[in-house]
Amino acid sequence: MHPPLLVTDDSDLLDDLVRLSAAAGVALDVAPDLRTALRLWAGAPLVLVGQDLAPDLAAQATPRRGEVFVLARDEPDFRSAVALGARDVLSLPEEDDQVVELLADVGDGGARSALTIGVTGGSGGVGATTLACAVAGAAARSGRVLAMDLDPWGPGVGRVLGVDPLGLTWRELVGSRGRLGSRALRDALPRQGDLAVLGWGEADPTVDEVAVRDVLAAAQRGHDLVVVDLPRREDPWVEEVAGRCDHVLLVAGCSVLGAASAMRALASLRAMSGSIQLVARTSGRAVPADVLASALDLPLVACLGQQRGLDEQLDLGLGPLHNPKGAVARAAAQVLERLAR
Repeated sequence: MHPPLLVTDDSDLLDDLVRLSAAAGVALDVAPDLRTALRLWAGAPLVLVGQDLAPDLAAQATPRRGEVFVLARDEPDFRSAVALGARDVLSLPEEDDQVVELLADVGDGGARSALTIGVTGGSGGVGATTLACAVAGAAARSGRVLAMDLDPWGPGVGRVLGVDPLGLTWRELVGSRGRLGSRALRDALPRQGDLAVLGWGEADPTVDEVAVRDVLAAAQRGHDLVVVDLPRREDPWVEEVAGRCDHVLLVAGCSVLGAASAMRALASLRAMSGSIQLVARTSGRAVPADVLASALDLPLVACLGQQRGLDEQLDLGLGPLHNPKGAVARAAAQVLERLAR
C-alpha cells in the first residue's frame, strides 16, 4: 500500500507534517512540485495539499478522487479546495489532531471497510442479541471486532458479553459531527481482547442517523468485522445502518406465530437491505427450519437451538460462548463460515 501524499514546498509545513505523521506512526511521500504530485496523485490513499501549492495544482485539472484535504496555516483558500475536490480545509495548528487521525486511519488500513453484519429478531425473545454477541465473540479470536448495540430496549451487548462497561458509549457520541478517527474510536471503547463494544451506558435511547453514519464509517475502517444488534422498530438511524450492512440476519422462531411475526418484520427489512439471511430458532419447533426458510423466501444460514444453562452463564458475566460446544457457539460458527470473507 502506498503511503499518504503531502504536496507542499513550504518547509515549515513539511516540518509540521513530519511531526504529525510520526505521531500517527506512518511515513509520508512528499511532492515538492506539481510534476511529482501528479505522478503520485492517483495511488496515494490520502492526499494532503499545502495551501502554497493548492492554487497551482487546481489549475492542472487534476483527476477527481476521494480523501483530499487542503492544509492552511493562514487564511484558508476555499476556492482552490473546491477546484481540487477536497473534502475539507484543515487549519494548522488548530486541527493538528484531525490530521493525525487521518494519517492514523491510513496506518490502520485506510479505505478498507469491515464486513458488517446486522442481527435482528423476527419477534421478541428469540435470542437475536445473544447470537449477535456470540458471532462477535467468535470472530474476535482471529481479528478486530466491534459489537455495536443499536437496540436500546434490549439487554445490552456489553452485559451479554460480560465486558467491563467503562469507556466510550453512545452518550458521548450523540450529536457529534465530523469525521471520526477509527483509531480514536477503537482506543476509547470498552474491550475484551480484540472485541470492542459500543453500548448505551446511561444515555437517553436516542441517536440520529448522521452520528450513526459517522460512527459506523469509523468502525468499518478500524475493524475487521462489525456486528450490529438492530432493534425491531423503524427509525431513520436503523435504516441507515441496515442499508450499510453487508448482511442482515433475521432470527425467527420455528413456529406458526414465529413465522407470522417474521413476515411482518421482513416487510420493512426488505426496503432497507438487499441481503437478508435467516437464522432459525429451533427450540420447541413446530415448523422445520427449511420449511420456515421457504415460507419466508430467505436463505437459511444457521440454526439456533436451546442451550441448557445459558441464562445462568450470561447472568454471571461469562458470555454466550462459555460453552464452546453449545448451541449458541455452533450457530455463531455457522454464521461466520457462511458469511465471513
